[in-house]
Amino acid sequence: MKILAIDTTASPVSAAVLNDGFLEGEFFLNVKTTHSQTLMPTVEALLKMTNTDISDIDVFAVDAGPGSFTGVRIGVASVKGMTMPLDKPCAAVSTLEAMAYSMPYREGIVCAVMDARCAQVYNALFSLEDGVPRRLCDDRALSIAELEQELAGYGDCTVYLAGDGARLCYDSFGDRYDNIILAPMNIRFQRAYGTAKAAEAMARENRLCSSAQLMPFYLRLPQAERELRARQKKDDQ
Repeated sequence: MKILAIDTTASPVSAAVLNDGFLEGEFFLNVKTTHSQTLMPTVEALLKMTNTDISDIDVFAVDAGPGSFTGVRIGVASVKGMTMPLDKPCAAVSTLEAMAYSMPYREGIVCAVMDARCAQVYNALFSLEDGVPRRLCDDRALSIAELEQELAGYGDCTVYLAGDGARLCYDSFGDRYDNIILAPMNIRFQRAYGTAKAAEAMARENRLCSSAQLMPFYLRLPQAERELRARQKKDDQ
């Protein structure tokens, strides 16, 4: 099974081709350009360098959320555009779960965190069991203080902070706990390799979807909509 996976949920953009569990190629960019500029040229270059025709791809995987609203939409829309004419299956991967699949460790707790602004993060926890992630909670949005309180209960386990919110959390409370480790930068951020590995597991469990069924998922409303509802609530008072 050959999987093309992409991630555009935060500042980095990445794409990977996984062939029966073997990573044939992966591109990762973390530069100050928009995903609308970098994603498709990255995918095109990756397919060319791995000598892969897009029709050879069996599953198209994308981190469908949580993450930047614009970034998530770009990733999902791009996969829809690639799969619709090919009638190929898609994998709508949790960005947080993809992070856990990128971790090279055999055991411990992966605390996947994305900066949600206003001292909040998008988060999920995963237990690594012989290198395989097992979900401990649903994807959620919570405050950094609430996350610290929960992680304090894992004092007997090594906790790896991963994601674009990892440094934020580590700087906030990491130095107070000997068991909390900031993942190295080369594996810290969400990467398409993890997306592909998560999609591989989803395919085994028959959890793929069609292009029409592929949708982004968010843990909270966009800021503009939150502000609109706040104004409406104020006007109603």
